[in-house]
Amino acid sequence: MGSEAGVLTGLRLQNIALIEQLELAFAPGFTVLTGETGAGKSILLDALDALLGGAQGAIGGRLLRRGSDRGVIEASFELTPPVLSWLHEQQLAVDDDELLLSREWRLADDRLSSRNRLNGVVVSRAQVLELRPLLLDLTVQGQTQQLARPGQQRRWLDRFAGEELVPWLAATTAAHRSWRQAATALDVAQADWETVQRHRQQQEALLADLEAAQLHDPHERPQLQAEQDRLAHGVRLQQGVMVLIGRLVDGADQAPSTLDHLSVCEQELTQMAGFDPDGAAPLLQRCSEALLSLQDLARDLDRYGASLESDPESLAVLQERMALLKALERRHGADLAALIHERDRLRLQLAPGGAEASREVLQQQEQERRSERDQANAVLSAARLTAARALEEQLMVALRPMGLANVRFAVQIDAAAASDEGADAIQFLFSANPGQPLAPLAEVASGGEMSRFLLALKTCLAAADPHVTLLFDEIDTGVSGRVSGAMADLLRRLALRRQVFCVTHQPLVAAAADHHFRVSKAVEHGLTHTRVSHLRDTHEREAELAELAGGDSGEARSYAASLLDKPHADSIPPSQPDQRVA
Repeated sequence: MGSEAGVLTGLRLQNIALIEQLELAFAPGFTVLTGETGAGKSILLDALDALLGGAQGAIGGRLLRRGSDRGVIEASFELTPPVLSWLHEQQLAVDDDELLLSREWRLADDRLSSRNRLNGVVVSRAQVLELRPLLLDLTVQGQTQQLARPGQQRRWLDRFAGEELVPWLAATTAAHRSWRQAATALDVAQADWETVQRHRQQQEALLADLEAAQLHDPHERPQLQAEQDRLAHGVRLQQGVMVLIGRLVDGADQAPSTLDHLSVCEQELTQMAGFDPDGAAPLLQRCSEALLSLQDLARDLDRYGASLESDPESLAVLQERMALLKALERRHGADLAALIHERDRLRLQLAPGGAEASREVLQQQEQERRSERDQANAVLSAARLTAARALEEQLMVALRPMGLANVRFAVQIDAAAASDEGADAIQFLFSANPGQPLAPLAEVASGGEMSRFLLALKTCLAAADPHVTLLFDEIDTGVSGRVSGAMADLLRRLALRRQVFCVTHQPLVAAAADHHFRVSKAVEHGLTHTRVSHLRDTHEREAELAELAGGDSGEARSYAASLLDKPHADSIPPSQPDQRVA
């Protein structure tokens, strides 16, 4: 196995299904799990599926061991370049050369919750689902539901094409998104233009109304209000000016004015300064400054009073303008700032060539982006067609030794609506018997044929994606003994480059494994427990293979021993004829 292949190194389960506590260590190569029906062989694969984002809601609740309020699944993996790259993208810490992933369930107040952790750090389910395809690929017998998922067969073909397809797929995605943006902008402009055409007369009347108002300043109304107040109270303001000037300049009731008093004070301080310059001079200076300041105030009051001449005409014009603005705001349900904005928008829309010219520019841009999108789709389709022919050839080579001498397989590529993954609809076509026309795989393949197809497919995908651990759950169900030998040989060859796990009932497949685990169940104190034993020596494996071959008879034991002695598991037990399981 290559040094960069992904390896599941360990699995720990606590209070999961029928397992109270379990810790397993795994090694590279081909590992099988065998045992009687119902013992819980698939629990281990179900646990890994749940760990990597599966088993949500009630399904997750069924995983929790009965009577427990806490369950844990934990697995360790060797780091591979794709996983390292993903960890760096997510800004997650790297712990030596190992990735430790865990999921914990807790039951409290009849509410079940779960939490995922990666190297001790809490991560989201979305992150786990992103990581999943970089770690494990789980295949179950008769995976017709997966075949029917939208785009699944296209994704398989793209995985087979590998790195060569990546730049074309990236270019297609970018071109589609660019076109989508241009198309959206055009749709908005088109909708605006159509709205203008439908309501043009109404909008022209609105623009004329707004233009007639000669709107300029959104703050005009408060300014007019202030000016109106000043004009409306002109008489009162003039009276006030006269009182002030009388007190400052003229005086009142034959008494001297304020300026007169201050002038006398200045004269007195002048004489005092002649006798005491140091003490009186500063006071004189302050008095003189005050006198000058009051004289300036008197002149400003005089000018202010002159500006307050009664102007009924100006007041009438101002009040008429205010009434106009109020009526405009009330009629259109908007303030001056919004009305000015609407007027400017209508000027652009209704101007000759305005919205139409903008729409034409956007139409041109959309056509250009559409052309770029279609060109990228065509290049991607050509690359997929090349990959499809290679996949057809490789799958046929893998399928024929597995009892499918007359098999035919084709990848049909039809045009589909453009998306950011291209414009191709991919359909796998299959025929197992002479005279049978090619038809969609999910519709015509039997359970056994589907098993062999999936195994062959994953074998072809392995070369393009060498880092991921492969898990097969009873992939050999529904095949004859001789065919299972061919499948065993394929699994063993696949495990030379990848770590492979397989839950199996076939002795030929189990005999081909590098590592063998036996799953059994026992009842203790009224509770059922699942046990997992690592069969390390030949005697233990021989006994288990004999059970798979039909029982612990002398003939079965001899057959099991012969399987373990041979480098290739290519025979079938004499007590079992080559037959298809219904």
